[in-house]
Amino acid sequence: MEATGTDEVEKIKSKFMSAWHNMKYSWVLKTKTYFSRNSPVFLLGKCYHFKTDESTELSTDGSNFDKINVEISGNVEEFRKDFISRIWLTYREEFPQIKGSALTTDCGWGCTLRTGQMLLAQGLMLHFLGRAWVWPDALEVDSSDSESWTAHTVKKLTASFEASLTAEREPKILSNHHHPTVKRNCGDSEMRNEVYHRKIISWFGDSPLAAFGLHQLIEYGKKSGKIAGDWYGPAVVAHILRKAVEEARDPELQGVTVYVAQDCTVYSSDVIDRQCSLLDSGKADTKAVIILVPVRLGGERTNMDYLEFVKGILSLEYCVGIIGGKPKQSYYFAGFQDDSLIYMDPHYCQSFVDVSIKDFPLESFHCPSPKKMSFKKMDPSCTIGFYCRTVQDFEKASEEITKMLKSSSKEKYPLFTFVKGHSRDYDFASSPLREENDLFSEDEKKRLKRFSTEEFVLL
Repeated sequence: MEATGTDEVEKIKSKFMSAWHNMKYSWVLKTKTYFSRNSPVFLLGKCYHFKTDESTELSTDGSNFDKINVEISGNVEEFRKDFISRIWLTYREEFPQIKGSALTTDCGWGCTLRTGQMLLAQGLMLHFLGRAWVWPDALEVDSSDSESWTAHTVKKLTASFEASLTAEREPKILSNHHHPTVKRNCGDSEMRNEVYHRKIISWFGDSPLAAFGLHQLIEYGKKSGKIAGDWYGPAVVAHILRKAVEEARDPELQGVTVYVAQDCTVYSSDVIDRQCSLLDSGKADTKAVIILVPVRLGGERTNMDYLEFVKGILSLEYCVGIIGGKPKQSYYFAGFQDDSLIYMDPHYCQSFVDVSIKDFPLESFHCPSPKKMSFKKMDPSCTIGFYCRTVQDFEKASEEITKMLKSSSKEKYPLFTFVKGHSRDYDFASSPLREENDLFSEDEKKRLKRFSTEEFVLL
């Protein structure tokens, strides 16, 4: 009875947390984000120009499209379509209970796991769909819906909280105020792309069986001393993502691997070894690699000297974004304009969606409106991600990024480095072989615990 009482307290507490966070963050979805017409906008390597003769600002919600010429309107529309097509993963509520806890929501603590999921999702989109892909229904996700989302959320959470007090259970379904996905006649290529679009989202579903869902990530996090309800830093999440991809059993995922830089160093031979490892089928083939580099952009505050480098990174088409944010508040950074970063915010709490059902609704996995934040407000602790399909792509990327690091570094040492050889050649512990009963080696556990304090050596 005592345990049951504790569970009820946890459930009521989670309802309060969901209500608080939605009151705190839902207004963000309603506010318009303005972009200058006079500066290019970069989104994960793609550049968009909104320039006109008038020196005014432009809203990306489409409210003033009629005031600008057709060409510029088209550019804004292409940007909106591209941005909305990125996968948005936010707090969710009323999902299956997390093992070893009474939690059925990650509201208030899971934001870095969500931004890590978004970064990995972008890597998988590059792998299966390519950078040029956009969701055909992207512009059907109307940003004006955010107002109805806010009003609906307040009503829903009030009803949900009242239900918890009367021991009633709210159905675990997505609210029906979202517009259904438009059905259209489409060719084989578009159908194939839509299958992968849904499959990628399903890998991040909030259920224990989803390969990269919250439940699985938390299980891997336990090996580094983290439990559900803890706050996760960007470096710890990088290692959790690596382990999740390593342990994924879907045949479609056997052609992808993740490498995490050690102490701000990418060891080229270690990366290539990962790319050239045998597939589970025994077939010899190269794997695509997602490289994650945990870094610190300064001491207590972000050093503005790193701005040009971060902008350079986000200008690369093989960049899959940055896990970062403000102190104790994680965002997924995907682009920039001038000195402001463009991001997706995971803090909006949405209803659980059962991704195992056919034609599950997609709208809540796509953000209707981009947000901007000044670079100087960014927390210095972050993880940068890149995707390389082949060994040749990796070698080209390492050369390109090394030049960028050297040109942007005013100090003697760059933010991170690519070096030839294996980590073991430099007296660092080599990547351990998979162990039957322990997902992380002792060396990895020590490193993860050190990362969990977000301490870095600043050279």
